[in-house]
Amino acid sequence: MKPRFDRPIAHRGLHDRSAGRIENSSAAFEATIAAGFSIECDVQLSADGVPFVFHDDNFERLTGYSGLAGSLPMAEIERLPLTGSSPPETPQRLVAFLAQVAGRTPIQIELKPQPTPEATTRLAAGVCEALQSYTGEVTLESFDPNLLIALRREGARWPLGILVSAYREAGDRNLSATTRFALRNLLHWPWTRFAFISCYHQDLNLPAVRFFRALGMPVTAWTIRSEAHGRTALLHSDQIVFEGHLPLHVTG
Repeated sequence: MKPRFDRPIAHRGLHDRSAGRIENSSAAFEATIAAGFSIECDVQLSADGVPFVFHDDNFERLTGYSGLAGSLPMAEIERLPLTGSSPPETPQRLVAFLAQVAGRTPIQIELKPQPTPEATTRLAAGVCEALQSYTGEVTLESFDPNLLIALRREGARWPLGILVSAYREAGDRNLSATTRFALRNLLHWPWTRFAFISCYHQDLNLPAVRFFRALGMPVTAWTIRSEAHGRTALLHSDQIVFEGHLPLHVTG
């Protein structure tokens, strides 16, 4: 399944804290749709196995609560206010996000790496279940190849993508040098069989990324924070994932 990236993708929605639109909030997503862009969002797993739209592994930065994203049941997560949201919002379930978008724009869902293989399987299953009746355009992606493998096991019928960077730092996600080498060179391809690549914009020259793009695989570039960086990224990619500005090169 080859994805179609026909318009710039708003990173965590078209968020603007000064306007009360917090990242990954319904207000940010509604603004994205109104502006004619695609939506990128992040999905975590609650303690009781419910996929919800949230980026961080910890609630503190966005809600003030210091617990881990997977430490609370969904009923309690829905009572955590997103700090600075106006009107007040809380993290929403994936199914609520899908109901909000309702096919009005393409969405790109990033599944966040989980702490255990069991949680990885539960997140993949929960996302597939939430999407079963959704008829809009969807792509799924993750930094973790195991999540793509789990999605395939769950029968995912949507294009799957791998997020990649050069993994220059030894501390990147506490990964070994061997693992970082395998990830930046996309050596998991025989098992993940990804349909697109989402690459850090400064690493678009990675040999593996260039190789797959030469074979016709779509590549998106993240996270673009200026028009100039967007123009440069599009020399080596097919679409941008942006925030902090409104791209002029809307192609949809």
